[in-house]
Amino acid sequence: MNEVLALTDHLVKISVWIGFLVISISVILLMYQTIVGPENVDRAVALDTIAVNLMAVAGLLAIYLVTDKLNDIVLLIGVLAFLGTVGIAKYLEEGVIIDRN
Repeated sequence: MNEVLALTDHLVKISVWIGFLVISISVILLMYQTIVGPENVDRAVALDTIAVNLMAVAGLLAIYLVTDKLNDIVLLIGVLAFLGTVGIAKYLEEGVIIDRN
C-alpha cells in the first residue's frame, strides 16, 4: 500500500511540474502577443489569458504545497481579471473608462 501512495505522490509531482512548464511557455508566448499584437483587441485577449494562466499557477501551487489557502487567491485573481477585462473593453469601445456625465 505504501508503494502505491508513493507512486501516486510521485505522479502528482511530475504532473504539476509539467503543468508549470506548459504554463510558463504559454505566458511567454502571450507576453509576445501582448507586446507585438497587431490590434488592441488581441492585446486585451492576451492579457486576459495571462490572468487565467496565473490562476492556474496558483491552483497548481496549491496542489504542490498540499494546502487550500491559495483558493482565495485564485478567486481574487479571477475577480480582478474580470474587472480589468471590462475596463479594457470599455476603454476600447468608448475611449474612457469612467463616464463623468
